[in-house]
Amino acid sequence: MSEPGRPGGAERGPEEASEYDRLFYPELFGGVREDLRALLDQVRRSTVEKAEETVALRRDLWQRDQARIVEVAKVMAAAFARGAVLLALGNGGSSTDAQDLASELSWPCLPGWRPLPALVLTHDVAAVTAIANDVGFENIFVRQVIAFGRPGDIAFGISTSGNSANVLAGLVQAKRQGLITIGLSGYDGGEMARSPAVDYCITVTNQHVPRIQEGQATVYHTLIALVQRILAEAAVAPAARAGA
Repeated sequence: MSEPGRPGGAERGPEEASEYDRLFYPELFGGVREDLRALLDQVRRSTVEKAEETVALRRDLWQRDQARIVEVAKVMAAAFARGAVLLALGNGGSSTDAQDLASELSWPCLPGWRPLPALVLTHDVAAVTAIANDVGFENIFVRQVIAFGRPGDIAFGISTSGNSANVLAGLVQAKRQGLITIGLSGYDGGEMARSPAVDYCITVTNQHVPRIQEGQATVYHTLIALVQRILAEAAVAPAARAGA
């Protein structure tokens, strides 16, 4: 019987081995030999190339969008000083980025940083599945923005393509309710970059999803650091939310 999660076992001959089997389980196939030194060199070169791509992307992003990033940070800091809550929106990998953004705002990772109120609108699985089941997946953010958003709050939408329909719908609803709307997109910006409902959009211009998401993570972490610095330099404590 084969070991779970492994290929067929030692009884399989080299002629039956897939390329995947030979690469990851060479010891199972007596007639297959991998050059470990060459394999490790390939992994090393691939890692270095990816790191160089990421560094170049971050450098280009900052050179191109530095002024916009600083502008958005100032807008966010002023809103937090007035008592705003940030609502983060995203699907899939962008949902985990939205969760990271909200958690690092509300539970700061560095000494001296102050907690800032933030909610991620994919966190409540009961609410998300109820809305998706009853009124459609395209409304999972709209309905929560209606419930939680107040004028002056921040709606922060993240989409790798810039075309996520439910994120765009959430930002449109947020704009209707008087929230500040911020978008992070990729590729050429998509609909998010062209939507009049998005007050500020920062686009990570790239064609590779991992690089786009790395660039987006760089942007929102930079925004967090800038917001904290602006608030500290102004010595402004975030106002209490009315009714809290």
